[in-house]
Amino acid sequence: MEKNNNYFHIPQIKKRNQKAKRFQILATSAIVVAMSFLAFFLFDIISKGYPAFKQSYVKIEISIDEETASNPYGLLDREMTQIVSRAWLRTLPQDIEKNPHWIGTTQTFWALTGAEVDQYIKGKPNRVRDNVKAKVDHLLEKGEIESRFNIIFFFTGDSKIPENAGFYSAMIGSVLTMLVTMALAVPIGIMTAIYLEEFAPDNKFTQFIEVNINNLAAIPSILFGLLGLAIFINFFGLPRSSALVGGMTLALMSLPIIIVSSKAALKAVPESIRQAGYGLGLTKWQITRDHVLPIAMPGMLTGSIIALAQAIGETAPLIIVGMIAFVPDAPSSIMSAATVMPAQIYTWSGMPELAYIEKTAAAIIVLLTVLLSLNTIAIILRKKFTKRF
Repeated sequence: MEKNNNYFHIPQIKKRNQKAKRFQILATSAIVVAMSFLAFFLFDIISKGYPAFKQSYVKIEISIDEETASNPYGLLDREMTQIVSRAWLRTLPQDIEKNPHWIGTTQTFWALTGAEVDQYIKGKPNRVRDNVKAKVDHLLEKGEIESRFNIIFFFTGDSKIPENAGFYSAMIGSVLTMLVTMALAVPIGIMTAIYLEEFAPDNKFTQFIEVNINNLAAIPSILFGLLGLAIFINFFGLPRSSALVGGMTLALMSLPIIIVSSKAALKAVPESIRQAGYGLGLTKWQITRDHVLPIAMPGMLTGSIIALAQAIGETAPLIIVGMIAFVPDAPSSIMSAATVMPAQIYTWSGMPELAYIEKTAAAIIVLLTVLLSLNTIAIILRKKFTKRF
């Protein structure tokens, strides 16, 4: 009776509130599931990759003579040969050649350990024999094996010997490739957006171009790799696997995203800004240069940085143009053979040696750090330069 006299009573309100609550629970559950997957992914990657930032070294004493300089592989006993890395023994003659006063003396070295022994010391699955494990345990008790920061990972190129494989050449390759991408995609993309948004007439041809740019932003990235292979390598004859070709291919992929985001930033500038400029007798170029661009620039920069961040994590188009090759040395120019961080991660993930598992995870951590840094810069730029009306 009381409800019937209440003009504000809605009979369906209880069911509506129940539906709203169920929808809220579903939305919250989706966020929880997504964050759980993200947390699990980060925990798994960090727990697997963190040990790669440490590398074991063993203390050995070697009597240096002419025979040692010519054949270092025979100077250790059988057990120590399995503990010390082949990569370290291979570089010993070069070190002796640089230090001729070592000959005739006994020198103490901290030698790099092999990958299997390093995995055993870290408590990871390994194929170390029992007698070698006993020897390693004895050396650990004596303090003649220690773990150090793995500078090889950051300052050495790739290698077929797991403990000697580093990420340096891939990092330099990514830097050169992204410099080419940035030099081409950002100015061309921004200038194209300015023309289409501020100067181009609104006709069917312009609309056709805009629709195709929007469609290009949504096609699979591997198609840009095929385009780069056909144009830059097969037609122009540019060197395969080079940072130049990789950067130009990624520039093709990034252009639609930069154009679309820049157009959106220009469109968000209030029309009253332009009208005020016309009222003062300014030309369209003066209005665009002095008033529209400064306001739209934060959005344009944010879109450009996000496009470059996406490009630095791309693998498929770079595999097509040959940047998946084994490249032990860092490229010296944009014309040299190079690989990039995602391609190096892909290569290591397929290696049979167990040590490459932690190196793959560590490389992913480095790549994620770069991507998160770029996204953080984009957010800071947007907040710092955004103007509110």
